[in-house]
Amino acid sequence: MTRRRSIPIALITLLALMLTACAGLPTSGRINYGLGTADAPDDEEISFLLPDSPQPGATPVQIVEGFVRAGSGPGLGARWDRAREFLTEEFARVWNPEAAVTIDVLEDRVPRETSEGNVELAVTAIATVDDLGTYERAAVGERVLPFELVQEGGEWRISLAPDGVVLDENVFPRVFHRYGVMYFDPSWQYLVPDARWFPTTNSAGRVARALVDGPPSAWLTDSVQSAFPESVEVAPAVPVTGNVAQVDLNEAALSADPQALDRMYTQLLESLRTANITDVELTVDSVPIDAEAVRVRSTRVPGAPLVLTADGFGFITGGETLDPVPGISPLVEQYSPLALQLAPDRDVAAARLETGEVMRFRDDETFEVVDSRPGLVDPSIDPFGMVWSVPRDEPAAVRVILPDLTAVDVADAWSGSMSITAMAVSRDGTRVAAIVSAGGRGALWVAGVVRETDDQVPVRLGDPVQLAEVSNGIGLAWLDDGSVGVLSGDAEGSSILEQVVGGAGTRSSASAGMVTIAGGTSLSSARLRADDGTLYVKRGTGWQPTASDVLLLATQQGAPE
Repeated sequence: MTRRRSIPIALITLLALMLTACAGLPTSGRINYGLGTADAPDDEEISFLLPDSPQPGATPVQIVEGFVRAGSGPGLGARWDRAREFLTEEFARVWNPEAAVTIDVLEDRVPRETSEGNVELAVTAIATVDDLGTYERAAVGERVLPFELVQEGGEWRISLAPDGVVLDENVFPRVFHRYGVMYFDPSWQYLVPDARWFPTTNSAGRVARALVDGPPSAWLTDSVQSAFPESVEVAPAVPVTGNVAQVDLNEAALSADPQALDRMYTQLLESLRTANITDVELTVDSVPIDAEAVRVRSTRVPGAPLVLTADGFGFITGGETLDPVPGISPLVEQYSPLALQLAPDRDVAAARLETGEVMRFRDDETFEVVDSRPGLVDPSIDPFGMVWSVPRDEPAAVRVILPDLTAVDVADAWSGSMSITAMAVSRDGTRVAAIVSAGGRGALWVAGVVRETDDQVPVRLGDPVQLAEVSNGIGLAWLDDGSVGVLSGDAEGSSILEQVVGGAGTRSSASAGMVTIAGGTSLSSARLRADDGTLYVKRGTGWQPTASDVLLLATQQGAPE
């Protein structure tokens, strides 16, 4: 593969030299160093690896612009060598490009020379990525980055600049990819992805080091656990042969019992799968050790939607045929709830009735009203059969009803919010998302669920993280284990946000009148129900009707093992 890729690189370099010789250095206007997004090679290994070097006679502003654009080319060794060419020899040795990434809007960049050798670059930040690879939406967009330059060898070079790189929102996903660092939930049943963003070069080593040597993202720390003790470390290099990675641990790993070692292997294997690794050879001081993947529960939902129609409640299979849920379907048909969420084992469901009460249905056809507070939002149910409920005007009053009907108030819920429109627990039970109103604006928040170790009873919510702004939010659902769907709408139309937890979101539009959103499958990320009873699924970038006369679209928290 290396030999084949060297040919286009050589050709591009030759063409660049020819064009430079013919055109010379422009004497006016802004110089845009490097390839544009549309002109870049498709292969992720060579995209943005060839931004331009500093040009002779470039001004301080042009040097700063070229340096920033060179941040799009980390290089095969991920050292940002091209960017270092814009720095003085001394500063190039200490500048740390991996300290942070500022993701901005290219058109909003405004450089200006404030005095001789001093340049300020005004940017509009959308998000940042820290040195752990954690993506965070920027709370304050407008920022000014200072640069100091000196003459070195008769040319301007940067002698002082902020650590990290600046990438525009279109370039960022070409240079950095999202990887899932996998942790266990407190019950050791589920794997929970912690989204991290790393350069595509040496990605296997970056993911392994993040898992073994680093902590979870701050907001998730108290909600997940790892089989790796602090004493276990990973070798800096993770060789990859084909799609097999060799991960070498220190001798401390030999002290782990077989179950812990298997869990370590499972975390490594599933984390590295997101870096296109299919197998892991686990070694200690280069000596292979025996370990095998442990069985974990899936968070995938069945392909058939779960609905209530005039014919009953169940999964639509083969056209209009309904496959009922034993014990649950008769209760749904009797009470005709406005909203319902089914537990993964299909033995219990949480429903909101037209009266506003939240009721629990069980597969033995028993039922109870578990919350009768006024103004409740649609309830959610976690993997342990616990029903989550909260009043719309009291977002801090989150209550969890345990299987024995004990009601537990969850501390520190949605601090700083004024109201809540929707709330949904993730299918692994470690996170909860909500549409809230805070500071006069609607927003999508996510928080970690902190549980007691023995019985998994929720104790409190961690500090919430804002994922996106939301206007006219109607509904909320977990689409998979790493993304949330938000339905918004008004008289003019409906909007669907598919938001990565720890990343960016994408929006699509649908006709007016959509009232419910539910997670889909790998073929269709989401499902919608309109107020006229039409059921829609996403096909590509559009929404296609698949059924009619649907009275209720239920959400599912997984599937039976």
